[in-house]
Amino acid sequence: MQRVAVISDLHGNATAFEAVLADLRRRGVSTILNLGDVAGKGPRGSECVRLSRLHCAVTVRGNWDDFLPNETPERRDDAGWWWHSELSPEDREWLRSLPLSHDITLSGRRIRLFHASARSVYHRVHAQHTDEEFAGMFAATELTGDGPLPDVVCYGDIHDAFISTHRSRTLVNVGSVGNPLDETQASYVILEGEPDGDRSAPFGIQFVRVAFDIDAEIALATALGMPALEAYAIELRTAIYRGHHEAAGLLGQDDGQASVRSRLLDP
Repeated sequence: MQRVAVISDLHGNATAFEAVLADLRRRGVSTILNLGDVAGKGPRGSECVRLSRLHCAVTVRGNWDDFLPNETPERRDDAGWWWHSELSPEDREWLRSLPLSHDITLSGRRIRLFHASARSVYHRVHAQHTDEEFAGMFAATELTGDGPLPDVVCYGDIHDAFISTHRSRTLVNVGSVGNPLDETQASYVILEGEPDGDRSAPFGIQFVRVAFDIDAEIALATALGMPALEAYAIELRTAIYRGHHEAAGLLGQDDGQASVRSRLLDP
């Protein structure tokens, strides 16, 4: 049996990423597939790029990976410019080069990996999806290319882990490593199956949660002078999305990211 880890949405939180990598080493899982959003929101995007290039067999492009490398100096007051500038030119080129989807096969099942949907890295599908949205995740599109349709789709983007099965097809959201918005621990998935087996071979999907040092991550972001710090800290400590902080009475000032949100679908 082969075990494959599927991670997503590191968002510059190398503290959480390192905790997940340590957990994978303890479990003896060495193949890691990354569903994107490597940088942005957290303070160490460049380090997350380095660790992804070192440890991940495949990384696909997320919405932040698509947007952040192309920030411009005209937006110097924007938090996005800070996250852009924290990346090296080589980091940015690597993010631009990432594929949009990737397929693997385990136990006779074609498994498709992309960041947000089969339509676009900017098209969001939530856990409370319609039947039409579910079916669309398994479609052949310009993003996925032609070829056999998948039996299993793994994606990230919404930072909210779940699994849904309908008519012998399974949709898996692996959650977020660096910016979880369902609970305050990093989330990822382990797939288990036979690479050369047929559908009679065992196949498993395991959700994993890993604690990381939230206070240390916030202290590091503070020391580095990262913008939008208050919103980031509240998200890490509460798993409540920053767009809901004001209504919940959690945020006393602008989160510094309104301009980013006007151009980029959060999270």
